[in-house]
Amino acid sequence: MPPGKRELARIERRLITTLTEACETAKGEIKGFTWLTHTADLNALTETLKVIWVFETLADRQLAQVDAKARILELTAIALNEANIDLTPSDRTVRFDSEQECQRTHGGDWKSRLAQSRMAKGD
Repeated sequence: MPPGKRELARIERRLITTLTEACETAKGEIKGFTWLTHTADLNALTETLKVIWVFETLADRQLAQVDAKARILELTAIALNEANIDLTPSDRTVRFDSEQECQRTHGGDWKSRLAQSRMAKGD
C-alpha cells in the first residue's frame, strides 16, 4: 500500500531537516557554496528526487564539481540515509547550479529555473 498524505509529509519534513544539516555543514567547508534545494514527486521519491547544490558563481560551481564533488555526494548520502531514503546519490540525483547562471538566464527566478530544468531533462 502506498504511503498516505500524512506519511509523505513526514518523509518530506525529515528530508528537509537532514538536507538543511548537510547545507550548514557544506557552508563551512566548500568555497562558494550558498544553499541547496530539492525537487521530487513524493509518490515516486527514489525515481524523481533531485538535490540541487547552488554556488555563488559559475567558477565556484565548476571548482566544486572537480574539488568537492565527492564531499557533496557524501553529504547528500548522509542526509538521505538519516531521512531513511534508500537512494545512492549520483549524477542523476545531485545537480550543481549557481546564482550567477540563474541571474543570467532566468533573472534570478529560481522557481522558473527549477521548473524549466525538470522539464528540459525529462524529470
